[in-house]
Amino acid sequence: MKEQSYHEQVDIKNTYKLRELISTLPPFAKSYFRGIETRTSSRTRIAYAYDLNIFFRFLHKMNPIFQKIEIKDITLSQLEQLSPMDIEEYLDYVKVYEDKEQQIHTNKERGIMRKLSSLKSFYSYFYRNESIKYNPVELVQTPKFHEKAIVRLDLDEMQSLLEQVDNGNKLTEKQKIFHQRTRIRDLAIMTLLLGTGIRVSECVGLNLEDVDLKNDGIKVHRKGGKEVIVYFGDEVELALLDYLEQRNKIVAQEGEEHALFLSLQKRRIGVRAVENLVKKYSRAVTTMKNITPHKLRSTYGTNLYRETGDIYLVADVLGHADVNTTKKHYAAIDDDRRKQARNVVKLRKNSSEQGIENNS
Repeated sequence: MKEQSYHEQVDIKNTYKLRELISTLPPFAKSYFRGIETRTSSRTRIAYAYDLNIFFRFLHKMNPIFQKIEIKDITLSQLEQLSPMDIEEYLDYVKVYEDKEQQIHTNKERGIMRKLSSLKSFYSYFYRNESIKYNPVELVQTPKFHEKAIVRLDLDEMQSLLEQVDNGNKLTEKQKIFHQRTRIRDLAIMTLLLGTGIRVSECVGLNLEDVDLKNDGIKVHRKGGKEVIVYFGDEVELALLDYLEQRNKIVAQEGEEHALFLSLQKRRIGVRAVENLVKKYSRAVTTMKNITPHKLRSTYGTNLYRETGDIYLVADVLGHADVNTTKKHYAAIDDDRRKQARNVVKLRKNSSEQGIENNS
């Protein structure tokens, strides 16, 4: 039997989770998820399923028409009868709501936008397939969204972060004990994230055979299952070489033999573990910025754009499907460059230059 890759294992796990979520929805929801399967990742479909569960629970709990109807008994024709005002009430509801376990959840602009986006996708599918003739979601105005300033590390902070990973002198005494055992691995992970801009999911999914030291590249699995080669520089190479020397001496747990980065339990390191180690080291460097693996990705993208000025190259290296996503993220750099250009063109000679000419 062929051994399953990390990404195949994740997809299988997500498939079971998606089935569990869909089982709580009206039966017609199954056709929607089948319809979007080829255009979305399993993670995206799970996110949509979570959002739709919230929507149907809202209808059952808050809407007088649907309170007497079990969620599984709701029909498409009943959904078609909702008005734009009903959808707006739902968006107001998700700002603060309780789940089935009475835990309170909150959503701000970004979360509300995602809930609306999930609902738009759902209704649009049935409208395009002529299962419904009226789409109330299309008549809802998109809430105003205020873009947050993208947090990145500056050059000094980036250098301090890597030094902190290397020496750990600002860690607590308890953290220093673990640091002695994970320093080389942590430095390889942090250097790789900062030096290539790969996603944290791509980082933890790396296998030993995905590293090509001869050509200075790693094979990563992008969203949608696409495999690409991402190239790295000398600093990343040195960090990987140090770690691989250590990794080759470790006997991994059964089934984890191919994993590049291992936890102390000798299993493939997880996304949450990498997020925690980034947080641990970055807090010792800056308390003003909430640094995550995605912020390290933004830092790399910023540095690459500043050095090359090529937005299409940045989009390609980061794996953005749409260059407009990249442009939106790095528009602030263009603004900085425009500010720097304000004094480049001289309209009149300054007094010292005029004095030199007069004397000559």
